[in-house]
Amino acid sequence: MEQQNPSKKEGRLTLVLVLATLIAAFGSSFQYGYNVSAVNSPAELMKAFYNETYYERNNHYIKEFSLTLLWSVTVSMFPFGGFIGSLLVGPLVNKFGRKGTLLFNNIFSIVPAILMGCSEVARSFEMIIVSRLLVGICAGLSSNVVPMYLGELAPKNLRGALGVVPQVFITVGILVAQIFGLRSLLANKEGWPVLLGLTGIPAALQLLFLPFFPESPRYLLIQKKDEAAARNALKRLRGWDDVDAEMEEIRQEDEAERAAGFVSVLKLFSMRSLRWQVISIIVLMGGQQLSGVNAVFVVELLGRRVLLLLGFSVCFTACCVLTAALALQDTISWMPYVSITCVIAYVIGHALGPSPIPALLITEIFLQSSRPSAFMVGGSVHWLSNFTVGLIFPFIQAGLGPYSFVIFAVICLLTTVYIFLVVPETKAKTFVEINQIFTKMNKVSEVHPEKEELKDFPLSASGQ
Repeated sequence: MEQQNPSKKEGRLTLVLVLATLIAAFGSSFQYGYNVSAVNSPAELMKAFYNETYYERNNHYIKEFSLTLLWSVTVSMFPFGGFIGSLLVGPLVNKFGRKGTLLFNNIFSIVPAILMGCSEVARSFEMIIVSRLLVGICAGLSSNVVPMYLGELAPKNLRGALGVVPQVFITVGILVAQIFGLRSLLANKEGWPVLLGLTGIPAALQLLFLPFFPESPRYLLIQKKDEAAARNALKRLRGWDDVDAEMEEIRQEDEAERAAGFVSVLKLFSMRSLRWQVISIIVLMGGQQLSGVNAVFVVELLGRRVLLLLGFSVCFTACCVLTAALALQDTISWMPYVSITCVIAYVIGHALGPSPIPALLITEIFLQSSRPSAFMVGGSVHWLSNFTVGLIFPFIQAGLGPYSFVIFAVICLLTTVYIFLVVPETKAKTFVEINQIFTKMNKVSEVHPEKEELKDFPLSASGQ
């Protein structure tokens, strides 16, 4: 009966946990969203700046094709940087910790913010291009490290709710960039460098306040072997002194994977015991395609699997109806309204599951030793998918016209089928219990090919 008390208390949202979540999400996820959208409004002004600068140097303007190419490079540097950032996740979180990596990552925001803010005065468009690469690296790191950090700070029954906070802040960042990007505010000849440079403010605030909050207790205990620091971090996060039950759960996770040691990306792909987890994150991150709006905290109510199925199903239906609406918009007068409805439905569907859930699932379906490498794989798939869609969609649109969205409908359908057949529900389960589900799915009894996994821990009824 004594064991019940701590687990009931785990649902408490303490002030330290709330503030750590808000500072991590605002300092990192917000600026990711901001940088996605910041260059859209002043695009023509920036292209004019590129042309003027080139003329000052060479006494002639850039050719139209070269200017378009230069602007495409400027835009595409962001997802390319995101891909590089994803590859840095594993080494950095293991060396500096989750909180330490977020603090280090602010370099990739503050430096480019200064460069972009000064680019007009310095008459250098190259500074903008390099800066877009750097803020992309920042986004690639933060989009993986923030969910990992929050997932490891949160108690199991709040992991889903806190796991969608980064997506909320990404959306808020996009919205703020669009508001500041109004011509009457900063999308004008004098204001656009300020618009680009504002991205450094959230990073500076995070650099100022995040050091006062705890590092991930799992990182401290499992990787740093610092039991006193881990216990102290848990006490601060939970708001009480009795953290023995949670310390024991972390120790179980440690014992379950100690034989495996650090799992590299190559090892991740070669381990049979992680086969379905790896396939799942690739399918979910690839199926995710684009980021969407998030406005729900129903993830703890309905569960991850239900939201993913519902979200991808809505996206599939919206793509199908949108295709028909676009094909018929010249023949039926009210079809454009159907198109608008489909776009709104798609955004809502994407917000329900495809946007926030995949990063949360990576935290849940991998144990500590393989989690950094899993985030590297998932993040790489996310950013490469993002980059690919941005690169080839104009050509698809030119070739297929209104039928372009059939491709996305097929992706949504296949992802929905995969989730229905493979992805288990992880709501309110410990990391060890989730690992046991996949151990059965992978038909192995090991985390590592040579060692037995979890043999001392009975399968729970919830892990069926």
